Amino acid sequence: MKITKEQINPLNAVLSVTIDRADYTDKVENTLNNYRKTANIPGFRKGHVPMGMIRKQYGRAIQVEEINRLLQDSLNKYLVDEKLDILGNPLPKENDIDWDAESLTFDFEIGLAPAFDVNLQPKKGVRFFDIKVEDSVIDNQVERIRTQFGKLVTEAKVTENIELTGSFFNEEKNIDKTSTFKVETLSDKSFKEFKGKKVGDQLTLNTQNLFKDVHDLMHFLGVSHDEAHHLNVDVTFTIEEVNKREPAELNQELFDKLFPAGEVTSEAELRTKIAENAKQQYAQQADQQLLNDTTDYLLDTTKFELPSEFLKKWLRTAGEKVLSEEEANDEYEKSEKGLRYQLIEGKIIADNNLRVTFEELKEFAKNYVRQQMLQFGMPPDDAQIEDIVKRIMQNQEELNRLNQQILSQKLITFYKENLNLDKKEVTYDEFIKEVFPNEN
Repeated sequence: MKITKEQINPLNAVLSVTIDRADYTDKVENTLNNYRKTANIPGFRKGHVPMGMIRKQYGRAIQVEEINRLLQDSLNKYLVDEKLDILGNPLPKENDIDWDAESLTFDFEIGLAPAFDVNLQPKKGVRFFDIKVEDSVIDNQVERIRTQFGKLVTEAKVTENIELTGSFFNEEKNIDKTSTFKVETLSDKSFKEFKGKKVGDQLTLNTQNLFKDVHDLMHFLGVSHDEAHHLNVDVTFTIEEVNKREPAELNQELFDKLFPAGEVTSEAELRTKIAENAKQQYAQQADQQLLNDTTDYLLDTTKFELPSEFLKKWLRTAGEKVLSEEEANDEYEKSEKGLRYQLIEGKIIADNNLRVTFEELKEFAKNYVRQQMLQFGMPPDDAQIEDIVKRIMQNQEELNRLNQQILSQKLITFYKENLNLDKKEVTYDEFIKEVFPNEN
C-alpha cells in the first residue's frame, strides 16, 4: 500500500492511496471462510456450502468493506504521521474502480489549515476594565439586607414605602398571578390609583405604564418578554396584603444570619465583606468582557485564507442530511467566523501550552462539587466528592463543559499577562454604558 500527496495550493491537496490485492486478500478470505461455517443456504448442511457459492454471493461486498476499512485506517495513520492539520475530513473523488484489478487507487481531497501569525501587541491596547466598588453600592446593599431581614408590619391602607401582595387577573390573556411588589416599582400614575386603598379593594388597571420598568410585567403578571413590551389590556388587581417592612437592626444576630458565626462583628466588617463580594463579581464580568473584546480584536486583525470551496463541498455531506449547494453555502457563511476563531484560539493554546490536563479537570471538578455542597448547606465529604467526581469524569458532555471553563480562565490569565491592554478604571454604571451602549 502506498499514499502520495499532491499539493494543489497551500490550502488544498489530493491524497492518492494505492492498495494492492495482497493488502486485503488474506482478510477477505478469512471472512469468507467464517461466512461459510455459519451460512444457512437451503440444500446444504451448515459449514458445507461450496466456497464458490459463498464467494459469488458475498465476495464483492466483503472485498469492498475490507478495502474501505483499510482506506480509513491508512488515511488516519498517514495524517497523524505526516502531522497534517486538516479542516473537515478527506473527501473521496469520483473514481472509476475496477474491483478485479491487481492494484486500486483512490483519490481524496483534503483542506489544509492555513499558516498565520497572531499579534498580541496592538498599538491601541484592548480595553480592560477595573470596576471600582462605590460607597453607594455598599450603602444600597446594606439597605437591601436590612429590608430583606426586616419585619413586616400590617398597615391599614396603601401609602408610600408599602409592600403589596395581591392577584392580577385577565381572562382573555390567561393572566392569573399572585405577586408581591413595592409600590415604588409602580409608575407615578399607577401609585395615585393605589394610594389610600386597603385590603379587599379591587382596582382595574391598564398594563401600559403600570410599572416604571416594563420588564416588571414579566415577573408580576407572568407574561413573556415579548408580551411585556406590547401588552395593552386592562387587568384587575385584588389587594390581599398591605405591609410595611421595618428594616432589621445591624446587630450580631443579623451578621450571624449572613455569615458563619462570629466572622462579622460590626457594620464596618459587613461593609468590607460586601465590597469584597462586589469586587469579585465585578472582576468576573470584567474578565468575561476582556475575553469578548479580545475575541473581536483577534478576528478583526488576524487575516488568513480558508479552503472555502473544499469546506462548502464537505459541508454538503458532513451532517445527517445531505445539503444542496445553496444550503451548504449558507451554512458556511454562518460558521466561517466561528471556524476562524477556533483556528486562532487553537494556535494560541498550542503555541503557549495552555491545554487542559486530566489532573486539572479532576481538581476543578472536585472544587466545583465541594462548592455546590457548601452552597446547599451540606458538609463536604471526601468520599462522596470522589464518587460524584468519578461520575462527572465519565460524562463526556459534562467534561467538555468543565474543560471549556478551565480553558477560558487560562486564556483570560494569558491575555492579562501577554496582551497589550488599555486599562480603564470605571464605576459599574460606566462599565454597563460602555459595554452595552445601545441599551442605555
